[in-house]
Amino acid sequence: MDNTASLVALSQAMPKTELHLHIEGTFEPEQMFAIAQRNQVALKYDTVDALKEAYQFTNLQDFLDLYYQGMSVLLHEADFYDLTMAYLEKVHSENVVHVEIFFDPQGHTERGIPFEVQITGIRRALEDAKQRWGMTYQLIMSFLRHLSEDSAFQTLEEAKPFLNWIDGVGLDSSEVGHPPEKFANVFAACRDLGLKITAHAGEEGPPEYVWQALDLIKVQRIDHGNRALEDDDLVAEIAKQQLTLTVCPLSNLKLCVVNDMTEHPIRTMLKLGLKATVNSDDPAYFGGYMNDNYQALIERTQISKQELYQLACNGIEGSWMSPTDKQKHLQQIDTLFNQ
Repeated sequence: MDNTASLVALSQAMPKTELHLHIEGTFEPEQMFAIAQRNQVALKYDTVDALKEAYQFTNLQDFLDLYYQGMSVLLHEADFYDLTMAYLEKVHSENVVHVEIFFDPQGHTERGIPFEVQITGIRRALEDAKQRWGMTYQLIMSFLRHLSEDSAFQTLEEAKPFLNWIDGVGLDSSEVGHPPEKFANVFAACRDLGLKITAHAGEEGPPEYVWQALDLIKVQRIDHGNRALEDDDLVAEIAKQQLTLTVCPLSNLKLCVVNDMTEHPIRTMLKLGLKATVNSDDPAYFGGYMNDNYQALIERTQISKQELYQLACNGIEGSWMSPTDKQKHLQQIDTLFNQ
């Protein structure tokens, strides 16, 4: 077995975390079509094959159009359960032991789907995965940044009866033109409620957006963060705070954040002392789940065994799981890498 093949095998065998995953972005064409038929929701596509063709989008807007169309078929608690469980079954088969998933309540409440319907279905699947496989989880409610802060505050009010089910709050959707400062007040309210804070920053937006995420939103983690590398002072500050970056390689390629996987900056991030991690973002749309992302990095960026080890450990250490679980999984990684 050559070195690349052995590293791919190691990446598949090691316990993994997924810290940047939009549950609505796990909607495989077959499942979307089946739930649409079940709920008698009309899609623009007559067959699964026609829908699969649409997944070959060429830009961010094409993706978002399909992403929100996929949301439209989710009407009932069972739909949210089925969507979440399909994802959990997939990543369990890839040795993912802990997930921290985003859901976008505004994308559903705007369609008249109650907050309770969404979160009950999603959480029931997470609890079932925990019971079946011991998979641990955190649930992150995301605000859509293309909407107003008033809308985010309304969503926070709707979430309050379910705060014991919600571990953190994020910020996603179209980044450019919607800087973190737009949501400074609602994130302050979330911090006051004891919620953990993360935000998408520096994917398409400039380094200034990452500074705002640090200084105004006061994030405990940065989702993406690629463009932080353009600002040496920002890199130093992220390293000083030991903030985790939830990097999404295949997503970056699909959305042209990088032009080729050989150019992906994740090795540079590690060399700069940044706590980069590997995640899949919207795997049904972006070409792969966790193992696919690791394989793409190994084959195209020539990451070393030590770098693979560091990425695996960063995923555990950067998660919000319990210290006991962290220690258990770090010991498993050490054992695997020292064989």
